[in-house]
Amino acid sequence: MTSLDNYRLLGRSGLRVSPIALGTMTFGPDWGWGADAGGARRIFDLYADRGGNFVDTAVNYTDGASERIVGEFIKDKRDRIVLATKFTMARESGNPNSGGNHRLNMLRSVEQSLRQLNTDRIDLFYLHGWDMTTQCDEVMRGLDDLVRSGKIHYIGICNTPAWRVSQMQTIADLRGWSPFVALQIEYRLVERTVEHELMPMAEALGMGVLPWSPLGGGVLTGKYTRSDIADSRDTSISPTRKGVIASSGHLNERSIEIADVVRAVAEEVGASASQVAIAWTLANPAVTSPVMGARTVAQAEDNLGALGLVLSPEHLDRLNQASAPDPIFPIRFVGRPMVQQLIFGGASVALRN
Repeated sequence: MTSLDNYRLLGRSGLRVSPIALGTMTFGPDWGWGADAGGARRIFDLYADRGGNFVDTAVNYTDGASERIVGEFIKDKRDRIVLATKFTMARESGNPNSGGNHRLNMLRSVEQSLRQLNTDRIDLFYLHGWDMTTQCDEVMRGLDDLVRSGKIHYIGICNTPAWRVSQMQTIADLRGWSPFVALQIEYRLVERTVEHELMPMAEALGMGVLPWSPLGGGVLTGKYTRSDIADSRDTSISPTRKGVIASSGHLNERSIEIADVVRAVAEEVGASASQVAIAWTLANPAVTSPVMGARTVAQAEDNLGALGLVLSPEHLDRLNQASAPDPIFPIRFVGRPMVQQLIFGGASVALRN
């Protein structure tokens, strides 16, 4: 059992954050499915009134409306809020330098976020996604310069291969630059492949894990059935939530099967499917704060109820078995009995994670 005001340390830092972060990609109707300012205000007030202090946005969410709304909401409690935002995504069609991880976009994005949020600093600044073009030392030096300038306080990273994050973290440590303290990744019962590399890396290198969309965009709530199964390759942001989930690739048969198990466990423990799905992520010791998104106060209220739910080992085992990812190389290889025999010669040896 825990609550929003039972704060946790974020990675290797001393920063104290709530065990659920408030995601605000749903703040603003500009993309066709978000909450208007009034609805967003009620969600924010519910979160903040219960001691929630960790608010997550991005420079491009709802075309900038999310940051402007968040800036308005936090202005009378700025020092109580840990404010996180992100850069990478392009903000001007046809302009290649309006997106990416390079220093030019990084600086322009910070300045735009500061204006939209109406604040003089960002507490946690994420690289939103790896652009496959910018050199690691350019990224880490640029981020460290921003920390030294006081415009940002801590840095995090999202949606980047584990080997690349490890490379950048090592560069930062060797050169005395600011390290990553947070890793925001897709992690939920319908996406567990991050357990192979990203999550062990985060634990080893001092990054708190923040799973985004722990409900799979509604898939794990039982909102969708087999008749809704669809895949989308559209490049534009869908004006419907179903379209957004279809574009993620998770509106498939296996996801519906996992959702069925979530719903069955929920009925047994007297909770909602949403609460079970979020409680499952919180049970992982690598996880600091799932990022909760909601379009209504009722959804937010239900999601926050996950903090009061502790799943039994038996229920966790059922959920884990239903959603387990296939092993990958090299663990698939070195974990085989013959290889273990060759490595240890038949002796019993205590292992490290």
